[in-house]
Amino acid sequence: MSETKSRLKAFFIAGTDTGVGKTLVSAALLFKAQQQNLSTAALKPVAAGCEETLDGLRNEDALLLQKYCQPSLRYEQINPVALRAAIAPHIAAQQENRRLSVNGLSGFCRGVLMTRADFTVVEGAGGWRVPLNARETLADLAKELHLPVILVVGVRLGCINHTLLTVEAIVRDGLSLAGWVANVIDADMPCIDDNIAAIAERLRAPCLGKIPCLNKALPELAAEHLDLSPLLSALL
Repeated sequence: MSETKSRLKAFFIAGTDTGVGKTLVSAALLFKAQQQNLSTAALKPVAAGCEETLDGLRNEDALLLQKYCQPSLRYEQINPVALRAAIAPHIAAQQENRRLSVNGLSGFCRGVLMTRADFTVVEGAGGWRVPLNARETLADLAKELHLPVILVVGVRLGCINHTLLTVEAIVRDGLSLAGWVANVIDADMPCIDDNIAAIAERLRAPCLGKIPCLNKALPELAAEHLDLSPLLSALL
């Protein structure tokens, strides 16, 4: 295990769209890593849709990630840029007279990455090309950090096209797809297994699991459907 730990690193968690379960999968991956006695860390560099609390602005997704960091991290380390409005991050930032940039966000991220946890996830926002400003997107942050990508596929109508286009963009940006997770978000979608199989046939990266529609969207339950071994073996 010591050799495994020495070679583990961070992954950028991207989604085929907004609302596909990136945070659920991120937290489940962290929980799964903890089950293998690995230290964990998480980042959600930009979070829009934060609520005012006695401790300041807080985002529900970032708070969930915080629960699965071991050793614990301060909220501000996990979510350095908290925005009030639940809209596109660059628009929310404009409304607050703030400017998002890859340079600023990468600095925050590197601070957490330097804690050298065995398993770290950096969760994006929305899909792959979500803007940060007039020139940069969150994809540029993943590129700046040189992180392999784990793609969360929201299994619903159109997921094959969304997945293949996203993977094309990831590869075109010079990053590797470390793996992908099929997260079923429309239980009534026809031919769910056929759609997932069609994606698997067209991607070279391993499928890390298929998460069915859960009665309770808990990371512990989602983790039962995930397999970290392709990630761990690839890093050895």
